[in-house]
Amino acid sequence: MNKIIALSLLLGQFALAQTQKKDTIKTNSLDEVVVTSSRMQTKKTETPVAISKLTEKQISETKATAVYELINKTPGVLMANLGNEQHSMAIRQPMTTNAYFLYLEDGLPIRPLGVFNHNALLEINQFNLQNIEVVKGPVSSLYGPEAVGGAVNLISKKPSEKEEIKIGYQGDQFHFNRFQAMASGTVGKFGYHIAGLSSVQKNSWMTYSDYDKYNINGRFDYSFNKTHKLIVTIHFGQYYSQMSGSVNEDDFYNRTYKSQTDFAYRKSNALRTKLMYELNWNTNATTAFTAFMRDNRLGQNPSYAIRWTTGSPKATSQINSNNFKSYGVLAQHNQKIKFLNATLVAGGLFDCSPIDYWAYQIDLKANLNSGGLTVNTYDLVTERPDVKLADYNGTIYNYAGYAQLQMKPVQKVVVTLGSRYDLMQLDYNNTLANASGKKDYKQLTFKAGVNYNPFSFAGLYANYAQGFAPPGVTSIFTIKPGTGGTTGKPADFYYNLEPALFNNYEIGGWFSLFSHKLKAEYSLYYMEGKNELLNIRLADNSTDYRSAGKTLHKGIEFSLLYKPTEQFSVRIGGAGAMHTFVDFVLSEKASDPVKDLNGKEMPSAPRWVGNSEISYYPKWLPNFRIAAEWQFVSSYYQDQINTVKYEGYNLFNGRVAYKVKGVEAYVNVMNIADKLYAYNVTRGNLATSQPTYTAAAPRTFVFGLQYDLSL
Repeated sequence: MNKIIALSLLLGQFALAQTQKKDTIKTNSLDEVVVTSSRMQTKKTETPVAISKLTEKQISETKATAVYELINKTPGVLMANLGNEQHSMAIRQPMTTNAYFLYLEDGLPIRPLGVFNHNALLEINQFNLQNIEVVKGPVSSLYGPEAVGGAVNLISKKPSEKEEIKIGYQGDQFHFNRFQAMASGTVGKFGYHIAGLSSVQKNSWMTYSDYDKYNINGRFDYSFNKTHKLIVTIHFGQYYSQMSGSVNEDDFYNRTYKSQTDFAYRKSNALRTKLMYELNWNTNATTAFTAFMRDNRLGQNPSYAIRWTTGSPKATSQINSNNFKSYGVLAQHNQKIKFLNATLVAGGLFDCSPIDYWAYQIDLKANLNSGGLTVNTYDLVTERPDVKLADYNGTIYNYAGYAQLQMKPVQKVVVTLGSRYDLMQLDYNNTLANASGKKDYKQLTFKAGVNYNPFSFAGLYANYAQGFAPPGVTSIFTIKPGTGGTTGKPADFYYNLEPALFNNYEIGGWFSLFSHKLKAEYSLYYMEGKNELLNIRLADNSTDYRSAGKTLHKGIEFSLLYKPTEQFSVRIGGAGAMHTFVDFVLSEKASDPVKDLNGKEMPSAPRWVGNSEISYYPKWLPNFRIAAEWQFVSSYYQDQINTVKYEGYNLFNGRVAYKVKGVEAYVNVMNIADKLYAYNVTRGNLATSQPTYTAAAPRTFVFGLQYDLSL
């Protein structure tokens, strides 16, 4: 840590030496306001966390077909595309589908505690986004469980002051088509913003990868007066996708983009709505009450659930359904306090979420390639609703209280202290065990940070934060091997799993040079995880889940923004990280050659990732823009025992657009060099294990028109 502190001071001294206009310079960074890190509008330089903000301009110019194209512009973040807007995430973690990230919509979690879904962002309507804020590192002290690696807060557009109407079309040569429309305005005391889209994919570059998505978002504001305001939001979305899954090594390198299945799918219906009442007591005090409701139904025959043993002509998978409803209330009060020039944020949450889940087995035929080490295709043989893998229902109650105090004891120093207490109570009825019961998970999380901004062109921060993630409900109700079904033994389950806990230590800073034409931010972190879920082979060859694993995550994140003129903009962002198993048992069986993963790097964890972009806005051709983007992902281990690496990739994208009288035409060229690469590559730990590749698209031309009918 001493080396980290020394590096921060050195960077600050460099900024001081290079800047000529010392205290007279005012940087744009000082004026940037964020909300996610403190649940209130706060200057970015007064928040002791690493937080990035994607602006409305960036969102508009990117013209993303999927939200990962936006999120990946954030330094230190790698959102892996799993096809048709499905995704995994890597924020201070390897690329993973674990419940270590919190996805928020206007500060409220998209899903209830314990029902994490790594694909939650596929429900998002990009045409409805004002900006996106990404917090890196734990924010459990404000937002609760699962906010471990970080949080992604999607902030919806507010009603515009004048009438706005926009319609658009977007498509590519692989038969993707999207239509979208937006209307916004204010009439007297009433404001509205409505956005909708329809996306359809047919007969794409990958076989069996059709999908369709329909979303509509609405926000309605009514200002009674300057003191009282009512806000209503609603989201409704339908999604259906064939799941093409991954491909084997030969098919990948031969560019044979052929799905191994023609039966896997994912379908989702989602409804979210909230009613928020804002009371502005005076310039120093504000109270908000929010009532919310969620209704989500997710059914799937997932390709990732296929289980096959090398050489076998048979395999199994499952069909499942995961559904929940939520009813809840969030209350929060913001109070400015003259003493120590402080601001207090305090609030409470109650969330009641009835849930139900069932899963049953399906039997498959595995059509093997020559040698029997890989599968060409799987055929669905029969559904087995008689072989139930899970069947439970219940109610999740989440009670939480939180408080955060931000104060300025002396000039140029900001101290932030925060804490939250969460109680997750699960009342369940487990049909397979013919049993009912309760499970409680309690946790107090804490954070403390300080910002020191000695100059108007440079500042530092330090931060300690805790995070935790309770076991997912589906993990608790997984049947232990050797019990249930045809074994003759009563089904047994994992009621003893404990929450994963994390401690994060972090320092960082920012500086600005050359009359704020160049701005830089950096952060260095060291995060310890414990009670992570282990899958251990026992002496009798069965397996067991345990909450006992320990991991270590450490790295550096940085970003540079250089604007030498109004016509040019250069953005450079990246991160270097190491994700390591510290105490991670694989087997207690004497004959197994690998007993643990201690000291090994975690798979799917590139040491370096980066995303940079150069943009040009020529004065001689107003309303024209052109940009080139570089995405870099270094090599990483495919397996847990660190025997084989995937080489990673360099990817280049281009974007060009021109607007004339309200009509904007644009072309995005994704993967300009037609690079053969995969979003993720994984394999098992056996010598005979073969890699599977989540193939990325070949060169893609995205073209579109957007018409602004605003008054």
